[in-house]
Amino acid sequence: MTLNEQYGKEEAQMRAVDALMECLKAEGVDVVFGLPGGANLPTYDAFYDAGIRHILVRHEAGGGHAAEGYAKATGKVGVALGTSGPGATNLVTPICDAMMDSVPVVFLTGQVRTELLGTDGFQEADTIGITMPIVKHSFMITHPLEIPRTLHEAFHLARSGRPGPVVVDIPQDLSRAEIPYEPVTDVHLPGYQPTTDGNQKQIRLAAKALANAKRPVIYSGGGVVLANAAEELIELVVSDKLPITSTLNGLGAFPASHEQFLGMLGMHGTRAANYAMDEADLIVAIGARFDDRITGNLSEFAPHAKFIHIDVDPAEISKNVPAHIPIVGDAKNILPRLTAEYRALGPEGSRMSEWWERIEGWRSKYPLSFEDTPGDEIKPQYLIQALHQATNGDAILTSDVGQHQMWAAQHYGFEKPRRWINSGGLGTMGFGLPAAMGAKVGAPEQTVCCITGDGSIQMNMQELATCAQNGVDIKVFIANNGYLGMVRQWQELFWDRRYSQVEGGQWPDFVKLAEAHGATGLRFENKHTLVDDIKAAIATPGPVLVDVRVTKEENVYPMIAPGQAARDMVG
Repeated sequence: MTLNEQYGKEEAQMRAVDALMECLKAEGVDVVFGLPGGANLPTYDAFYDAGIRHILVRHEAGGGHAAEGYAKATGKVGVALGTSGPGATNLVTPICDAMMDSVPVVFLTGQVRTELLGTDGFQEADTIGITMPIVKHSFMITHPLEIPRTLHEAFHLARSGRPGPVVVDIPQDLSRAEIPYEPVTDVHLPGYQPTTDGNQKQIRLAAKALANAKRPVIYSGGGVVLANAAEELIELVVSDKLPITSTLNGLGAFPASHEQFLGMLGMHGTRAANYAMDEADLIVAIGARFDDRITGNLSEFAPHAKFIHIDVDPAEISKNVPAHIPIVGDAKNILPRLTAEYRALGPEGSRMSEWWERIEGWRSKYPLSFEDTPGDEIKPQYLIQALHQATNGDAILTSDVGQHQMWAAQHYGFEKPRRWINSGGLGTMGFGLPAAMGAKVGAPEQTVCCITGDGSIQMNMQELATCAQNGVDIKVFIANNGYLGMVRQWQELFWDRRYSQVEGGQWPDFVKLAEAHGATGLRFENKHTLVDDIKAAIATPGPVLVDVRVTKEENVYPMIAPGQAARDMVG
């Protein structure tokens, strides 16, 4: 008995995988990143005629991070494909990364045939069980007729409310079955109705609290970027002279060059931002989650402040810091109404004059700076500044994780949203290069650069070949200090300089390795020519990998030591 006979369907119109392709096209998918294998072979056969661009990655993790980079740069849902077993488990890190940073990605995984489920068949793994703690939602297909609606539900879940990763696991035999396909024109999930509007009474209370505050700080997070609410944020902040700081993932939502911007806050944020948070009487958190890299010692965090917390995810409100005025909803909906209520109150701007005097004192006394060298040696901070100068501050910049990531956040100066793409919550080494690839595919008109370290780059460097094969024109700059730099810094500061397994030596030869992958390989060692050298690298056609030799034992400062309060910053 066929599946159609079993379920009472008289006429088969197309394979389930061909219906899947129709669903992808209906969702506006223009590119997917993936790698074929036995369990997803029917899906790849459907790609042959589907007319959807597919980019063959060299490792599933690279495909997952590329889908993240695409989603972060465009605001669209990214799509990554993997086969069963190791193909799916190689996607676990990108799935978890997307969950931590609220990135909308649909992960499609192949699964062994239904008769093999539970038998430890070849390349079988419990993908749903493995990924369940790190997804927004997951689906296990049990009948081919489920595929069309499930695909549309997956996209709806990934992009709405608090965005996040959704996994759809499809057994091979079900994917190649024939089904009567009818387009799905509506998605209604009764059990999933995220709150987006925000309560007007709460918004009014927040406006009154802000109008009465003498030492307020606006604390902006990545949720503002995800909500495409940068303009609304700017309107609120400039409606009065309100100080604003940003998390790592929130950079760019408010222009870094604006006089009211205090810089990034947190472990490696500016003293002005952290001291302001420490002494504030009101903190307005917008799309931020009070994670440990921001708060330091929770019992010592912002001891004088009341908290307004605006977030689309009710689970985040009061999770770490109790909110005095919680507002559940989408920042793009809430901020204009908050601004209107605040303006209607006609607040007295002079109430903050002493507060700004104190802030300007911190800015003057503790500017972001570093001790440059008189010779040719390149300080890593200067590498970031030179990159900013060479790109006029207008590139999409991705990063890996470590010292270079913090220096980029401190010194690049992001003026627009979706220009800073990094792994914030999970801190994934190997993220930067494939994320740059995905960002460039999504925004081909933009200059896309990746800043990475000599440790991080080796974790997904194989995707250079993907870029070369597909003409993806990214520029990768390695801040090469020969160390796992952030781990070395912690061993220096907190482990009596007992350097254990952090030195990578002079291998590999990145220039030769770039050329082996089909990219242009360059090496820069002179700070006096660095800006022009970077401009030349960016002007070089195709993917370019640059080995930039920087100071070996430079530390990221300022810094809040683990478990300490913001007022105890060092460096």
